[in-house]
Amino acid sequence: MPIEMDPARFDELVDAALDGIPDELAALVRNVVVLVEEEPPEGEPDDLLGLYDGVALTERDSMFGAQLPDRIFIFRGPLLDLCESEEELVEEVRITVVHEVAHHFGIDDDRLHDLGYA
Repeated sequence: MPIEMDPARFDELVDAALDGIPDELAALVRNVVVLVEEEPPEGEPDDLLGLYDGVALTERDSMFGAQLPDRIFIFRGPLLDLCESEEELVEEVRITVVHEVAHHFGIDDDRLHDLGYA
C-alpha cells in the first residue's frame, strides 16, 4: 500500500539524499538544478521515479558555453506509490537521486544497474 507524505517532508528527503553525495563528487556537479514534481511529464511512463534532462559532463566539449542549467526531476507520486514505509521511501529517494546525478556524470542505465542504482 502506498504511503502518504507532506510535500515539504518529501523535499527534506530529497535534500538529505543530495547532502549524502560525497563532497568530492558534489563539487564536480556543475550547473544542475534538482526539482521535485508530482508526476512525470506526459509521454513518460507513469512509474518513472526520476529524470535527468541535460548534457552529461562526458558529452561536453570546449564549445559548451553558458547554458541553462541541466535539470534533475524527482517524481513524488511514483515514489510514494512504490513504497510502503518511510524507511523504504528514504532509500528509494536516495537511489533515485544518485541515479540521476550519475547521469550528469555520463553513467548509463546499464552501469547503474550493475552498481545497484537502477
